Amino acid sequence: MKRTSRFLLLPAMLLTASILAGADVPYLTGRVTDNAQILSPETYRSLTDSLKAHESFTGNQIAVLTIPTLNGESIEDYAVKVFREWKLGQKGKDNGILIVVVPNDHRMRIEVGYGLEGTITDGTAGQIIRTVMTPRFKNGDYNGGIMDGARAVMSVLQGGKLREEEGGAGEKSTGTHFKGPDLPIMERILIGAFIFGIIGLFTAIGILTPGVGWFLYFFLIPFWAMFPIVVVGTKGAFTCLVTYLFAFPAAKLFLKKSEWYQKAQKSLRTKGSASIGGFTLSSGGSGGSWSSGSSGSSSSSSFSGGGGSSGGGGSSGSW
Repeated sequence: MKRTSRFLLLPAMLLTASILAGADVPYLTGRVTDNAQILSPETYRSLTDSLKAHESFTGNQIAVLTIPTLNGESIEDYAVKVFREWKLGQKGKDNGILIVVVPNDHRMRIEVGYGLEGTITDGTAGQIIRTVMTPRFKNGDYNGGIMDGARAVMSVLQGGKLREEEGGAGEKSTGTHFKGPDLPIMERILIGAFIFGIIGLFTAIGILTPGVGWFLYFFLIPFWAMFPIVVVGTKGAFTCLVTYLFAFPAAKLFLKKSEWYQKAQKSLRTKGSASIGGFTLSSGGSGGSWSSGSSGSSSSSSFSGGGGSSGGGGSSGSW
């Protein structure tokens, strides 16, 4: 009898040990870590680009993690553990956010760093989970739920506001659960001048530059998709994006027929450099680069935490 009891006790002990151990923290390989393999390649790339653009503009670090199961560990404890090890956000500012989705456990959480708890409150995080992510997840749409949830977080951080809940858990999610910021006209003008001045400058460089201009065309797409939201809201940003997608190639093809453009293109091909608008463009072999007489260091495309921390702020949910 004692021997039988020992055999029955052993599996129970192993199960308890596995529960206590919980899930491992994966290596931080990028802004999106899809260990559960629930995101399409297109969503993965688009989400990564959007998070990168948001970080470049605001300094906030947002990371998304999917993991199949937590082996019985609470998602709150696990999110804090991942946040602590990844060190999301800048040191001293603690402006990091972690979105965790566990499909097999039907659990999710938005973990917020200390520095952003005043903007993404527990209530705001809970509302994003309930009204933006949960309806999508219930329909099996992980791509849409995670993408819309991340966009909602970025919108709030950039001054946007969430809609009031309409009590429709079965309401179809369209990805527009948030609207543009309610800013005074003077603030809209100042912020708009800053945003459109920067991306407008690079857009102009892309149009005027032979060869490498097409690289800038694709590079600037996520910037035109996200940055205008701060000034003109979601619908206005969509209009800006569509206008950019068609106006850029049209302008570039039109200018391509001009004499100075053809001269610059020929000079770049034969001499390896060309002067356009006071800037010197050099081919550099396989591509091109702009120079105004000074040199700068290249930035790495790798992603790593900046030393931020979280105290457990945020919200969890299930579907």
